[in-house]
Amino acid sequence: MNKQAKNLAAAANKLAQNPHSLRETREKVLEVAIGREVRAHRRQQNVTVAELSAITGLSIGMLSKIENGNTSPSLTTLQTLANALSVPLTAFFKGFEEHRQAVHTKAGEGVEMQREGTRANHQYNLLGHIGANASGVIVEPYLITLTDKSDVFPTFQHGGIETIYMLEGEVEYRHGDHVYPLQPGDTLFFDADSPHGPETLNKLPARYLSIISYPQNT
Repeated sequence: MNKQAKNLAAAANKLAQNPHSLRETREKVLEVAIGREVRAHRRQQNVTVAELSAITGLSIGMLSKIENGNTSPSLTTLQTLANALSVPLTAFFKGFEEHRQAVHTKAGEGVEMQREGTRANHQYNLLGHIGANASGVIVEPYLITLTDKSDVFPTFQHGGIETIYMLEGEVEYRHGDHVYPLQPGDTLFFDADSPHGPETLNKLPARYLSIISYPQNT
């Protein structure tokens, strides 16, 4: 096993979330939904648990129980928290009532987007989009096609994390000071704040998935 594979394996062992796990029934109850919203509003305002305790008169232990969904707070307590965080009382029930979205895009039905790369005949098809959501993350999945009409293009630079999965063709893709040869089945995962983009088009047509994720508040 090479060094990169060992690093990937080590990182995988540290991941706390099982993508195939089922949420416990307890996580579906109202208390957990309220706790998540209280924590989210507190963090959005950069308020620590200790500071919220001082403002509301609620103990740190009680606030911890509320945020972890381990207790059922009274309406009086919720109103106190709402006043302290300057949000309506109903904001704490948003997560319990919120509809979870799924977007199904049929083959060939992605929306063609006008992005910087289109000036170099790079075709961008947006495969789906979910706006504001409970995760706090926006994800943009694109299918990018490069043909014999495509030109190399000055590198891109934007916020977030990007994943490229090569489907067809071969390109040399630059990220920062490094150039990576990409063939079908290859993946490139990187910080998109560093200059990046296809530098050499070796085998066309080339198609790859580009999945960009970034916080909702950017």
